[in-house]
Amino acid sequence: MKIITLLIVSLIAFNPIQKCMAQTDKESPSVLNHIAVYVTDLNVATDFYKSVFNLPQIPEPFHDGKHTWFSLGNAGQLHLIQGAKTSEVHDKNEHLCFSVPSVDAFVNTLKAKNIKFEDWPGKEGAVTLRVDGVKQVYFKDTDGHWLEVNDAK
Repeated sequence: MKIITLLIVSLIAFNPIQKCMAQTDKESPSVLNHIAVYVTDLNVATDFYKSVFNLPQIPEPFHDGKHTWFSLGNAGQLHLIQGAKTSEVHDKNEHLCFSVPSVDAFVNTLKAKNIKFEDWPGKEGAVTLRVDGVKQVYFKDTDGHWLEVNDAK
């Protein structure tokens, strides 16, 4: 009887179902899938993001003329969605950030496209140098959404 009890206790202790259940306690962290930006003119916004950031456009499943999807590599996707009624005033604290190899080279792109940019405090044409050595600039897309570009590695 003791052997049977020991066998039953052993089976319960080493049960694969319990091991599977225990593993669910350590779930993988969530990952970003996409960011959706609501825009007034899809064609204008699509051209802006494609030309300024050189983002690869990817197929979108709706085919309704109201969506443009871009790949952000491992970071996920950027979805532009037609339908915003008017441009709104957006706070700079709420922004999308893209990293580039060189902020100085990117600033030249902004200048060539006549896109105004500023540093964090708001000085037009200036670049912020953060305490960690990262350079950054801020500017708005065609709907007034704030964008940051930095050279963080």
